[in-house]
This record gives sequence, C-alpha cells and structure tokens, in this order.
Amino acid sequence: MRRLLAALGEPQRRYPAIHVVGTNGKGSTTLMTAALLRAEGLRVGATISPHVLGWPERIQVDGVHADLEAALARVRPHAQRVGATQFEVVTAAAFAEFAAQAVDVAVVEAGLGGRHDATNVLDAGIVVLTNIARDHTEVLGETREEIAAEKLAVVAPGATVVLGEPEWEELARENGAASVETMSRSNLALSVAAAEAFLGRRVDPKPAEDLHLPGRLERRGDQPLEIWDGAHNIAGVGYLLPRLPDRRFTIVASILRDKNVDAILRALAAIGETFVATSSSNPRALPAHELARLAKPHYAQVEAVEDPRAAVERARTVAGPDGAVLVTGSLYLLADLSDG
Repeated sequence: MRRLLAALGEPQRRYPAIHVVGTNGKGSTTLMTAALLRAEGLRVGATISPHVLGWPERIQVDGVHADLEAALARVRPHAQRVGATQFEVVTAAAFAEFAAQAVDVAVVEAGLGGRHDATNVLDAGIVVLTNIARDHTEVLGETREEIAAEKLAVVAPGATVVLGEPEWEELARENGAASVETMSRSNLALSVAAAEAFLGRRVDPKPAEDLHLPGRLERRGDQPLEIWDGAHNIAGVGYLLPRLPDRRFTIVASILRDKNVDAILRALAAIGETFVATSSSNPRALPAHELARLAKPHYAQVEAVEDPRAAVERARTVAGPDGAVLVTGSLYLLADLSDG
C-alpha cells in the first residue's frame, strides 16, 4: 500500500483525515461525520466498505458517489506493478480522488482491524474507535483486549481519540494519543464528537440525524413491513433487535462462515419463528442449504432459497401483506439485492 501511494505521489498527505475503526458502526459513523463537516461548509471525502448500493458508494466527495472507473483508472497501472489487492486498489483510488477533488478533510473507514489495514497510512489527527466485540478473531486475536490493540494501532502520536467505550482510554494513550474523549456508544454521539474535535467548535447534529443510511435499519416496504439491516455478527444483532418494531418477523439471512453462526441464529429467533436461508456473492458466505441446516434447531419453519431475490420474495409471501420481513446477516447480501 505504501509503495502504491508513493507511486501516486502520496495523495493521502494532501489533506487531514479522520480515521474510523471498530467492530460495528464504522460505516454509519463515517458517513454521519462527513455529513456534519459538510454542513459546516467543508469539502469532504468519505470512503466506506463494504458497500450496499454499489461500488461507487465506497468513494464519496460531498456526499456524491465518485466516477469509480475514472478513480480506478488513475491508480490501476501503478497497482498492477506493485501487485496490490482489490481493497488496496479501491482505498488508494479513494485517497487519490480526494486529492484530485481538493477536499478539506477525508473521513476514512478502516477495512479489517487497523495495524495491518490498508488505511493505516494516514497518520490521522482524529481517530474514532466505535466499539470492540469478538469478530475476525482468527486475524485480530481471541480477546477484546487483543482486538482493541490491533485497532488502536492506527493512532499516531499527538492524535485525538474518540472512544465509544471508556475501557480503552489507557490503551489509546499508550499508542500516543494526546487527547481522549469518551462518548456513549451511539454512532451519532461519536460522529458529533469527531466533527467537533476536528473543527474545535460545536456543531449542529441535525445533518447526521437526518442522514439516510442504506442497510442500517432501513425500511424498504410496508405491505409487508420490510426492514433491511446489515448486522453481520452477534454484537451487531444485539444492537439491532431492541431497535426493531415490536413484531414477529419472517427472517431472511445470509451469514459468512467465519462468524459465530449459531449465536446469530439463536439471537434472531427471538423475533420470529420462520427463517429463509439464502447466500450472497461473498465467497465466505454459507450456502443456503448449509445455513438452513444450522437454523433448524432454532426455528419452527426453515427454508433454503439460494438466490437472494427469490429468498426475499418467498419471505414476503410467507409473511403476507400484514406481516413483517427482516433481511439481515450481511451487508454483502444487501449489496447483492441492491445491485441492478
């Protein structure tokens, strides 16, 4: 990644950055922080992953999706020479696009962890740690403490760190933080704190409150009620469930095989007896039939429908016009459903 950025002229050095790390809520926090700064008159770049609406969603300037092909064309020859991965290419394309668009600040969501992530080239003045849960343990470590250490490794000396959980303050300071602010675990509160830390003044939270976030408690229909949410681990499901309407749901889900699948299935069973297992284009996604087999101990009715769109249609039929459907388990599933 550093070789690629050097070949591009170090575009990430041409603007300050806010770096968002954590287990859940990174994308929402990134987009809300960008919206707050944009409302204050700044030109703002934002990059998130994965996407829901399509690949151009990953690179945004002032809330507008980039011309992805043009952004990729800018970096592709250099990327091929250094053997960059897909994520490195898209991240470098975002950094170069932000430089080309002369942004005042970039808000950057980390991909996986922090220490070895492609985004850990920013030396950001503001770092946001949303929360820590046990996820990607095969890469980041088995304990929350080990995972937090990997994520907070992005902190540069002198940075301000905004925490969603107070227990990581000492670790943030050990990594060089000059200032640590602890907020509630609310993504909105973290976004406001990050924007205010960057600007050095208070901001109106309304632009973030009004922001439409695809795939985050997103209401997609009324007959039946249909909600899409990309909760993809047990912590994300734990956040989702108490925020849903008090209904019994027909659940459509795809889950990646490296997650705590049984815990997710068990938790989702609290809101519905019918489960439609499906899959996504992510190679780590469980096949529908395998997910259905794992779901059977927890649900009265389980079906397997490999095609995501057909799975949602089946859930709508089962629920009926007066019922409710929840589509969840993976942002990759929601992206497949949104594509085209």
